Formats: sequence, structure tokens, C-alpha cells
Amino acid sequence: MAMNPMQQMLMQAQKMQRDMKKAMDALNEKEYTVSKSGMVTITMKGDFTVAKLDIDKDALDPDNADMLTEALSLAISDCLKEINDDKNAVEEQITGQTGFPF
Repeated sequence: MAMNPMQQMLMQAQKMQRDMKKAMDALNEKEYTVSKSGMVTITMKGDFTVAKLDIDKDALDPDNADMLTEALSLAISDCLKEINDDKNAVEEQITGQTGFPF
């Protein structure tokens, strides 16, 4: 028995939702690592949790406070951008657009 167009669309949407969940679950476990100025290295998971943060002991000198703050900020921002770029790429690959409400 042939399915009507509405049933086909529903099945396609459900498959897309399953594919999106599987891809996002994998991305949430992926680790992203960024180093800045040799002072800091941050590793974040795709779910935006910090898995590891390394700060060079020489960077802890009070004279380096401003540089350390900037390096941390840049490392975190770059990591977040990489995660978001990957998530947007997966969304676009599966749905044909980003910001899909799955």
C-alpha cells in the first residue's frame, strides 16, 4: 500500500530527527583543543563543558595577568566557535539549513 505524501513527509522528518540526534550526540562527546600564546591550552567537549585547562606556570606571574586573561578569553572563544561551526555544519548537512529546531 502506497503512503500518502503527508505520511512520507512525517517519516522523513522522523528520520531527520533521529539522524540529527545521533550526530549531535557524537559531537557532544568530541573534544576540541585550542592553545594560545603558549600560555593556555583548553579542551572542551562539544556539549560546551571544559574537559581540561592547562596554564603554563610562567603565565601565572602577576606581571602576565592581562596577557593570561586575554589568552584564556581567546582560547575559550575559539573553542566555542569551533564547536558551533561543527554543529552548524552537521545541521546544514542533515536538514539543509542551520538553526533547525531539533
